[in-house]
Amino acid sequence: MPTQRVADPSSASPEKPAESDSGQPRTTARKAAKATGQRAVQAQAQSAAGPSAQPAAEAPAGPSAQVSAERGAPRKSTRLSAAMAAGEGRPEVTRKAGAKPTAAGTAAGASLKAAKAADGVSGKPDASGMEGVSAKAGAAATGGVSGTAGVSPGDGIAAKRGKATTKAPTKATTKAPTKAPTKASTKATTKATTKATTKATTKAPTKATTKAPTKAPTKAPTKATPKRRVVAEETHAQLVRRARRMDRVLAETYPDAHCELDFTSPLELLVATILSAQTTDKMVNSVTPTLFAKYPDAAAYAGADRDEMEVILKPTGFFRAKTNSLIKLGQALCDEYGGEVPGKLDELVKLPGTGRKTANVVLGNAFGVPGITVDTHVGRLVRRFGWTDETDPVKVEHIIGDLFPKKDWTMLSHRLIFHGRRRCHAKKPACGACPVAQWCPSYGEGPTDPDLAAKLVKVPT
Repeated sequence: MPTQRVADPSSASPEKPAESDSGQPRTTARKAAKATGQRAVQAQAQSAAGPSAQPAAEAPAGPSAQVSAERGAPRKSTRLSAAMAAGEGRPEVTRKAGAKPTAAGTAAGASLKAAKAADGVSGKPDASGMEGVSAKAGAAATGGVSGTAGVSPGDGIAAKRGKATTKAPTKATTKAPTKAPTKASTKATTKATTKATTKATTKAPTKATTKAPTKAPTKAPTKATPKRRVVAEETHAQLVRRARRMDRVLAETYPDAHCELDFTSPLELLVATILSAQTTDKMVNSVTPTLFAKYPDAAAYAGADRDEMEVILKPTGFFRAKTNSLIKLGQALCDEYGGEVPGKLDELVKLPGTGRKTANVVLGNAFGVPGITVDTHVGRLVRRFGWTDETDPVKVEHIIGDLFPKKDWTMLSHRLIFHGRRRCHAKKPACGACPVAQWCPSYGEGPTDPDLAAKLVKVPT
């Protein structure tokens, strides 16, 4: 709030003392009034402060109090000092702008104006008079309010101003900058930084640096990527050339390839082929000598005792079904073909227990009629070699038949069966010991190391 400004006593130049109507100075009267006013003001200040202010008044005054004390002894008019001594008081030098004056202040102001008029002053008190009033008022106000003695009038006024100017900046400038940055910026930056840096530095390094190095070295050595030979997309002519080249190499590798079932007649070969289902040729060859001796022709099979035949066929597995097939086969041959085995495919497939595979085996090995036998070994190899993707035996038979001359069909079947039984096994092929590896697109499914692959090669006994 704006306050009325008090003239600086140090800057005001001292004026001559006022003269009476006769031209004589009034020095003596002023001194007496001054002394009387000072004593009255001090007495009033002590009574207002009470006993708590007396010990403080005994304290030595500081340098500011001494300077103010020196400034507080100016000259003043007789009637002004008398008015102050009478206890009329003086309005505060500084007050808030627009504030209404109190009754005490109004009375003091009237007394001051009367004293000024008596002195012949034009309404402006001299600097020395103002200093005296300010000093006394400041001393009284300071002693009465704060109870602190020995403080100069200027210090008393400054103390009041200091209160107002100290509290406002404290709340405005201290609380606002302290709370706002503390709560808003500190929490925001702390949480954001904590979450960002904690998650980024905790989760990312944990997953990236911990899991990756742990899993990679563990799984990589166990799962070795097989080295495969990629065969470019080829035309039918290119496929034919590659398939025949592989067949020539297999012919050189297995020059003695043949049917591994023991037989002496088309009937014995037909019976042995029926028994070879779900068993090995070696097992069949161990049973057939006894069987062939007891049942030499078709009529013997037609009139065989079921229980006796089952005992013989039991080692081959599925012996009841196989016994039933052999008895019916003998009856069919006797009834339709005079006990002889027919030499045509369409007639063979009509016989009980006889399919295309069995018929091709009989035709190719007993009658010299070329035929492709698509058993489990042949079907597996032609798919590994990339000759076809078909799984149906009849379709495979026709597709492979288009790649090779008809005269090679029977021996091609023997060579593929030989290679499948000795090297190109179903579970673990011996790729490192395969003679046709350079043309095989499935190279690498098995061990490629020659020493390891050599151990997988099976030699028939």
